[in-house]
Amino acid sequence: MATAGAPEGSEPGCEPGCEPGCEPGCEPGCEPGCEHYRRGCRLRAPCCGKLYPCRLCHDGAEEHQLDRFRVSEVQCSRCRLLQKAQQRCEGCGSLFGEYYCDICHLFDRDKKQYHCQECGICRIGPKEDFFHCSKCNLCLSLSLQGKHKCIENVSRQDCPICLEDIHTSRVGAHVLPCGHLLHRTCYDEMLKEGYRCPLCMHSALDMTRYWRQLDNEVAQTPMPTEYQNMMVEILCNDCNARSTVQFHLLGMKCQSCESYNTAQDGRCRLSLEEQ
Repeated sequence: MATAGAPEGSEPGCEPGCEPGCEPGCEPGCEPGCEHYRRGCRLRAPCCGKLYPCRLCHDGAEEHQLDRFRVSEVQCSRCRLLQKAQQRCEGCGSLFGEYYCDICHLFDRDKKQYHCQECGICRIGPKEDFFHCSKCNLCLSLSLQGKHKCIENVSRQDCPICLEDIHTSRVGAHVLPCGHLLHRTCYDEMLKEGYRCPLCMHSALDMTRYWRQLDNEVAQTPMPTEYQNMMVEILCNDCNARSTVQFHLLGMKCQSCESYNTAQDGRCRLSLEEQ
């Protein structure tokens, strides 16, 4: 939810007790910037020439997007001096951001950010805790190095839950065992409704414990007489193996990997007596 750009003629500090450069509607004692970033300057949009606290505020108010890489001028929120993009005001000496990237023109408080040349944008670090996977085209936690399934340029795909961009999103990405990506927040919401990747239907987390629980439930739940000898073909969403198993309403287990994440293939339904 982006905010509109602040009027160019507004006075520094919008409420008693606020820091100079805060945005209209803020709380007393707040830091300068907007709901997205803490910073002491406004960006002059190279597309329309208007001043906004950040590119997200601009994009929410305008019908076009601000190209962060083309930003060349900023206005100090304290003294209102319009100047070239830099970390400190050349007029009053105010610090625009503890962190500043002269490529992305990102100003913010220090969050251990770093600019990844391969990603082409800034990431929240610390840098030593991440590596860039050239195939996935994304910075990932070191804990996933050599332990994740790579999919070519997967980070350039939109999140299948919210259909928003993942690569440049301010929300972190969650890597599923199948290699697909979701926003962390979307992943958490997905788990409230199910356990499968919305793209390939592979289990999104380790279900071993639940499968063993389901083994017990299946064993303790006899099927009606007319279904007791029914055999069906199934396809496993986890290992892609096909099996012919006994039909059960609670679930049908893959004979290859013992997962219950299966779907009835529908190719045949044979009773044991007919075989």
